[in-house]
Amino acid sequence: MTSTIRALAYLVASLLFILSLRGLSTQETAIRGNRYGLFGMVIAVICTAVALLFPEGEVAAAAVSFSGVGVLAGALGVGSVIGGLLASRVAMTSMPELVAVLHSFVGAAAVLVGIATYLQPGAEVEAARGAHLIEIYVGILVGAVTFSGSIIAFGKLRGKVSSRPLLLPGRHLLNLGALLACVALAVIFLRAPDPWPTQGDLSSMLTAGMPALLAMTFLALLLGVHMVMAIGGGDMPVVVSLLNSYSGWAAAAAGFMLSNDLLIITGALVGSSGAILSYIMCKAMNRSIFNVILGGFGADAGAKPAAGGSAAPAGKVNETTVEQVAELLLAARSVIIVPGYGMAVAQAQHPVKEISSLLLSKGIKVRYAIHPVAGRLPGHMNVLLAEANVSYDIVKEMDEINADFPSTDVVLVIGANDIVNPMAQDDPSSPIYGMPVLEVWRAARVVMLKRGMAAGYAGVDNPLVYNENTLMLFGDARQSVAKLLVALNAGG
Repeated sequence: MTSTIRALAYLVASLLFILSLRGLSTQETAIRGNRYGLFGMVIAVICTAVALLFPEGEVAAAAVSFSGVGVLAGALGVGSVIGGLLASRVAMTSMPELVAVLHSFVGAAAVLVGIATYLQPGAEVEAARGAHLIEIYVGILVGAVTFSGSIIAFGKLRGKVSSRPLLLPGRHLLNLGALLACVALAVIFLRAPDPWPTQGDLSSMLTAGMPALLAMTFLALLLGVHMVMAIGGGDMPVVVSLLNSYSGWAAAAAGFMLSNDLLIITGALVGSSGAILSYIMCKAMNRSIFNVILGGFGADAGAKPAAGGSAAPAGKVNETTVEQVAELLLAARSVIIVPGYGMAVAQAQHPVKEISSLLLSKGIKVRYAIHPVAGRLPGHMNVLLAEANVSYDIVKEMDEINADFPSTDVVLVIGANDIVNPMAQDDPSSPIYGMPVLEVWRAARVVMLKRGMAAGYAGVDNPLVYNENTLMLFGDARQSVAKLLVALNAGG
């Protein structure tokens, strides 16, 4: 494949990736966006395979090279099988863990590519040697942080690692010390001789920059672990988004190491879009993105007692029944449904959709209110509702529906807690104070479906459950919603 044809193919693939991101920005165009991304990746893989078969400069002579083709074919086959099995079996509630694992793969790939590139005997032009070494060093640094941080994020989301933040004494100084050590090792690495002289002396590795490179890799792995361990479980949606950005920059760094324009462009797209999404998520949680980057994000919140603050006193809970909730919904003129992670765990999105369809058929105005950090992943609730074929027209984001709660007759909160907590506005001592929330308490009546009185993922109590206009319907969300659907049909 000539360089011109390859560049053209990479350009087409890059445009398809851009169109994919644009399509994924709205629910209506998400399917088309996924197809654009799929076509772009197919072009990228084919282009890479053909370039491997026909190395540059040998096309005219038809000198086909099969070196590495078997490895490439085997890797594609194994990867495709594993990816297909994971995609077909993973539940929507486990999607955040899967995303975290995929981020770790990108980080690990950047580390391995960086080390392999450094060890490759390729006599770079001396003028470009410094820039090439910097590319390798930065790529491995970002990749190692992404890899270890993503593994810890997976453990927290999976419940294998405690969601409570690890608060080591002087944790910020530890992070700063690790970064300064990485800078010092970078100086040693850049000044070291090449690891593979022309005579191929293996012992020269010990006198080259490999020890410094491996020491930095180890420090970066520890840094990634410490940064994510210091983050409270309630803030994991932002962490997943930030790790997505890190994985993009790691891929871009790998692209520079391999002189692959498409990998550079793709990595930059993922890195920049992940950074923008992280900023939006931080804004939705009233957090600073700098706290996320520096580590310790959410640590202060996690250090507070679960029910701390004067705005969360224990009080009387008004328990209700399925029949009473059905009567309220049938008598209402306007209903807003607030889905949360509890609905996702119970996989209750399909019966919830049937309830909304039934109410709409009776002339009742029904809408869904989505908080930006509902669930464990950005857009988690939107995907669940789309899976249940809920019309996009009645799915509203927090900013566009918050003003409508005072004119709403009934709000049905299904498995949500932190995103409807009034402490975010009323209690300055609360760890979630300042976080924008859905102001459901302003409605005439609030019905909360919960398993029990346990606190939400952020570990704080919710005074909403004690309000006079709040009714509590305890039980598994799926069973409660199924019973509610039967009661609505019987009462209609």
